[in-house]
Amino acid sequence: MKESKINPTTITDLPDDCLVLIFKCLSDEQDREAFGLTCSKWLMIQNRNRQSLQFNCSFTCSRWLCPSKPPRRIDSHDLNRALTRFQHLRSLSLSGCTELPDSALQVLQHFGASLRALHLDCCFEITDTGLSLVASGCPYLKFISLYRCNVTDVGLEYLTKSCLGLEDANLTYCSNITDHGIRSLVQNCVHLRGIRISNCRGIMGVGFHGCSRSLAYLEAESCRLEAEGIATMAGLEYLNISNLSWMIRKNGLLAFGEGFARMLRVLNMRLCRYVRDEDVAAVAKGCPSLVEWNLAFCPEIRVLGWKSIALNCHNLERLHVNKCRNLCDRGLEALKNGCAKLSVLYMNGCPQVSTIAIELFRLSRGDVIKQEEKLTVGPDWQPWLEQRIFME
Repeated sequence: MKESKINPTTITDLPDDCLVLIFKCLSDEQDREAFGLTCSKWLMIQNRNRQSLQFNCSFTCSRWLCPSKPPRRIDSHDLNRALTRFQHLRSLSLSGCTELPDSALQVLQHFGASLRALHLDCCFEITDTGLSLVASGCPYLKFISLYRCNVTDVGLEYLTKSCLGLEDANLTYCSNITDHGIRSLVQNCVHLRGIRISNCRGIMGVGFHGCSRSLAYLEAESCRLEAEGIATMAGLEYLNISNLSWMIRKNGLLAFGEGFARMLRVLNMRLCRYVRDEDVAAVAKGCPSLVEWNLAFCPEIRVLGWKSIALNCHNLERLHVNKCRNLCDRGLEALKNGCAKLSVLYMNGCPQVSTIAIELFRLSRGDVIKQEEKLTVGPDWQPWLEQRIFME
């Protein structure tokens, strides 16, 4: 009798489920690309399981991924071909595609249903028409970034009436957005967690009236917010109002003393040059949950302001006082005797603080004083966002 031939089992004989598990274990982008080059079956696995895509021109694209390829112009054909291949994307970045027209987003009508995050940063040719295509093609978006886009309240209204599940919106430098657009955003998208409106001078804050208590994160650097607007956001945990003068000059910060910000944990007031002792006292009394407070470059805060922080901020762990020229020995002594949980004091450029006062502080509180200056403060939003986009 002839012995039957035994066909050896190879890795190509693995079932699709096993190949998918192998692909998902590859964290390196180059390894994932090599996976798809093995054979047509493995290429299909790669195409079907790829969750994010960013083009070579994207600002989010790491240089080491494509060091020899200079950024290129992305057109409608490129986008259509990519989305035809990767039909189950959850995150798409077109950031830096400065000449991409509205018409290119037509392809989202067919392949946008699985998208949860869309980055359109600096897509200068995208207008309200393009945003209407996003609205109809990507109804399940949770995050959208429109940094420096030329969209208006009309486009934002299109988006928010369709994408009701939005949880985070980046409108930084969207100069054509006003309170009307913000009102549409907060009233239609009741699950909002974060909004970025920095350098949007047309937003005064009244559009936030009636916003959901789920809103916890607001970036509003260099804005012209009114106190009435901020006072409606009772659930805020992080607030950036750095480089703000409009509200301060109109005694707007006194509204913090009314108790609407009792949940606030991180407050960035860097470069608020006109903030006074009474403003600081109102915030200190009205924000008992503060863990981090940035008051760098606030030169008008004097002894009474520092004393109010020491007396009222019982949960404060990190305080930034860089370049506070009116922080003196008495103010530092008040901070030493109060703020029991203070573990880091970022301090430099304070000419009225003596070496003796600093040594006394260190003897009493340990090595708390740090000479460095932090330009950004607050929570790392990215891990939470990725969890919502990729792990739901």
